[in-house]
Amino acid sequence: MIDFSNASYMKLTNVPISKVEGAVNDLIIENEEIISAYKGMRDFVVFTTKRAIAVNVQGITGKKIDYTSLPYSKIVAYSVETAGTFDLDAELDLWFSGLGKVRFEFRGSVDIKQINRTISEYVL
Repeated sequence: MIDFSNASYMKLTNVPISKVEGAVNDLIIENEEIISAYKGMRDFVVFTTKRAIAVNVQGITGKKIDYTSLPYSKIVAYSVETAGTFDLDAELDLWFSGLGKVRFEFRGSVDIKQINRTISEYVL
């Protein structure tokens, strides 16, 4: 499992789903759809209709990959922070029952309010 306590997860930018779906298709279950995808240098996160999947590509070759599934049903609270004039990154904080806080940082061009609406739709 990804160690979310050491630091926030990635500086993410929006990418087409087609860029990452091959890496997570085998994880997707029946009646689950990918909604959006955000990528850092090598790591990425995929938001589906049921969960967020954080993907951590490891090692020099990138063949070792950690997939951490974060089900919306375990979210007890969440928060978004929009980008500002000097702080150009937006942040999504999710608190999970039994796990604690997970933070995703996004580049300023990402529509963090849309991500908030997605989380709200499946959590509330």
